[in-house]
Amino acid sequence: MKVNGNGQGKILTSAELRRLFSEGLLRPRDRALFAICLFTGCRISEALALQTTDIKAGCLVFRKSTTKGKLKTRTVDVTPGLAQFLDEYQPSKPGPLFPGMRGRSVRLTRFAADKILREACHRIGVEGVSTHSFRRTALTQMSSAGIPLRTIQEISGHGDLGTLQRYLEVTPEQRKQAISVIGF
Repeated sequence: MKVNGNGQGKILTSAELRRLFSEGLLRPRDRALFAICLFTGCRISEALALQTTDIKAGCLVFRKSTTKGKLKTRTVDVTPGLAQFLDEYQPSKPGPLFPGMRGRSVRLTRFAADKILREACHRIGVEGVSTHSFRRTALTQMSSAGIPLRTIQEISGHGDLGTLQRYLEVTPEQRKQAISVIGF
């Protein structure tokens, strides 16, 4: 868990996610931003770099030029859960999906996104959350659901499985289930 900017962002529980999206994040824009991070497992910088034209045919396109390492373009399907948040948020004009505040910048900054999230978490009383928590939560949920690591790697854009595995958290229930299959 992140404490004073140190450590990894907390993996959010389903209950915390529900509260965050219903009580913590107050604006449709903010819910859409963090829903993209959750439902696609993308980095906050990748979500902030999206253009309105990057949503097409039921997919989100993370252009190579905006991904970490700039290695390849990723396309992630828009699930019904994400579609709901995107439908609530309608950007006013073509261009950045998340334009900057009051003309200060072309698009919303990482600093502004972090501040929005900190205030939302404060409202609901959850600590240790960072913008990276949504990525860690998404990847851990996929792993817990039995999705093959290679598939998760393709969605997340990780260059190697070793890096991906550092994101994943093993729950006490998963440890108990794993050792329960041992025997003869």
